[in-house]
Amino acid sequence: MDIFILVLEIIGTVAFAVSGAMTGLKKRMDIFGVAILGLTTATGGGVIRDLLLGLTPPATFQHPIYAFIATGTAILVFIPFVHRWLLRRQRLYETVLILMDALGLGIFTVIGIRVAFEISDDFNKFLLVFVGLVTGVGGGIMRDILAGDTPFIFVRHVYAVASIIGALVCIILWTIAGNVYAMLAGLTVIVAIRVLSFRFKWNLPRAAGFEQAEKK
Repeated sequence: MDIFILVLEIIGTVAFAVSGAMTGLKKRMDIFGVAILGLTTATGGGVIRDLLLGLTPPATFQHPIYAFIATGTAILVFIPFVHRWLLRRQRLYETVLILMDALGLGIFTVIGIRVAFEISDDFNKFLLVFVGLVTGVGGGIMRDILAGDTPFIFVRHVYAVASIIGALVCIILWTIAGNVYAMLAGLTVIVAIRVLSFRFKWNLPRAAGFEQAEKK
C-alpha cells in the first residue's frame, strides 16, 4: 500500500509540475518563474489541505522530496530543446498539458481523501469531498493566479466538477471495495471526465446576458 501511494504521489507531482512549468513557458517566464509555477502547482493543494486538517507543518515541508521532484521536473521542461520542441507543436502542447493536468487532478483528489480518512473515520462526506477538491484544484488555482490568469476551473471545461464526481465515487467505494480500488476508480473517473470535456468542448453554463453586454 505504501508503495502504491508513493508511486501515485510521484506521478501526480511530476504531472502537475509539468502543467505548471508549461504555463510558465507560455507566459515567457524565466527559469525561476517556471520552477516556482511547477512547484506551486504540484504542492499548493497539499499545503492547503494540511492546513485545513490541522496538519502542521504541511507534509511538503516534512518530506521535501516532492518539492525537489517538482522543481527538478519544471527545470527539465525549461531546457531549450524540450520546451522549444513542445511549443513548436501546438497540438501536442495542448494535449500534454491537458493529460498532465487531468492526471494530477485525479491523483491529488484521491490522495486528499486518503489523508482525511487516515486522520479520522468520523469525517462527514461533505468534508471528505471538500478536502479532495481542495487538494486537487488548489495548486492549479495558485498557478493561475501567479501567472496572472483567471483560475482555469472557473472559465473552461469541466474541472472542479470532475474532481467532485471522482471524489464521491472514491468515498462511496472506500468501504465497499477497499481504499486501493476506490482511489483507482475515483482517479479514472476524474481523468475520463477531464479528457472527454476537452475532446468534446464540454463547458458549464455561462451567463449569456453578461457576454452580450460585454460585446456591446
